[in-house]
Amino acid sequence: MPSSAPPRRRTRAFAAALTLLTGISVLTGCSKSEPGTTADGKAVIRYQGTTGQVTAYELAEDLGYFSKIALHWEGDTTSGPANIQAAATNQVEVGSAFNGAVVKLISGGAKVTSVLSSYGADEKSFTGYFVRDDSGITSARDLIGKKVGVNTLGAHHEFITREWLHQQGLTDSEVKQVQLVVLPPANTEDALRKGQVEVGTLGAVFRDTAVERGGIHPLYTDKALFGQFDYGTYVFRNDYIAKNTEAVADFVQGTARATRWLQVTPRDEVVARFRTIIEKRGRNENTDLLKYWKSSGIPVAGGVIAEKELQIWIDWLVRNGELKEGQLKVTDLFTNKYNPYSNGAFPAESGPTGEAVAAK
Repeated sequence: MPSSAPPRRRTRAFAAALTLLTGISVLTGCSKSEPGTTADGKAVIRYQGTTGQVTAYELAEDLGYFSKIALHWEGDTTSGPANIQAAATNQVEVGSAFNGAVVKLISGGAKVTSVLSSYGADEKSFTGYFVRDDSGITSARDLIGKKVGVNTLGAHHEFITREWLHQQGLTDSEVKQVQLVVLPPANTEDALRKGQVEVGTLGAVFRDTAVERGGIHPLYTDKALFGQFDYGTYVFRNDYIAKNTEAVADFVQGTARATRWLQVTPRDEVVARFRTIIEKRGRNENTDLLKYWKSSGIPVAGGVIAEKELQIWIDWLVRNGELKEGQLKVTDLFTNKYNPYSNGAFPAESGPTGEAVAAK
C-alpha cells in the first residue's frame, strides 16, 4: 500500500449470514452437504454462478479442458463474501471473492486456500466509482456526510473506497462519516441518477451501459489506485484439497487455460461462445449485456497468483487492527502448484494449449 496512507484505519467487519441448504441433490449419491461423483467417476465440483454471465470454469468445461471433474450449479451467489463462506462451510466446493475478504475469512478460522486468480483490473476492465456530472463533487472531502453505493460490505468496493478516502487525506473520523449503502449492481445506476446515493460503484457491463447514457463520470477507480492488478481468487477447503487433489488440480489447470483463452481470443469469438453457453444451460437468462464484454479483467497470464495480491490486504488489515502482526503468513494462504502457467507445464506467456501466442 502507498506509504502516505494513515497507519491505522478500520473497515466494517463483514458478516455473511449463512442459510443452510436443505433437500436432496439431483446428483446420484450426493446431498447438498456432500459432494459426489458422476457415473464415469469424475468428481463433482459444486459451485454458485451469476445470472447472465459465464465464469472461467464454466467456459473451461465448455471448451473441454476438464478430464477429471464435472461442474454442478447450485444456484447463483449474492456476493463474494457469501460465496467463499459457502465454500468454507461445505455448501459448494469452490468460491470466489475479493482477496481482502479471503484474508478476513481465513483470519477468522476458515480452512481454505486460494488456488487461482478469479478477477482483477486490466486495461479494459475495471471498477469505477461514479458521480453525476451535476453533483458538484470533485474530492474525497466532498463525500463527508454523503452516501456511496456498494454491492456488499466487507469486500472489494468497501476496501477500495476506504483506501481512496484515506489516501486523499481524510481522517478516520471523517471516513466514518461517509456512509456505505448496499445496492444490487443492477440498481446502482438508477439510485445514483435519482440522488439516492452520491457515488455509485459500477463495473463491467453496468459501467459501460451507464457511461453510454451519459451524465456521469468516475471520481476514482480501482485501476487508478493500484494499476492493473488481480483482486480476487478462487478458494477450496483445505480438507477437500487434501482428499481430492486430482480434482482440484484439474479445476485449476482447466480454469487457468480458459482464463488464458479469454486473454488471447478475439472479443467477438468470446462473446459468441458466452452466448452459446448461456443458451445451452437453459435458465432463461438475458444475453443482451454480453455485447458490453471487453476482457477477462485478469492481467496475469492464466491467473497465476502473486504474493503481493494477498499481502497488500494482510498489511491493510494489520494497520486497521483487524489482524495481529504475523498472524497470517501470505505463503500459507495460496498455492500456484496446480497452475500450468506457474508449475512449468506451459511457458508463462503461452496460449491455452501451451502454444506460443501473443496476448491480444
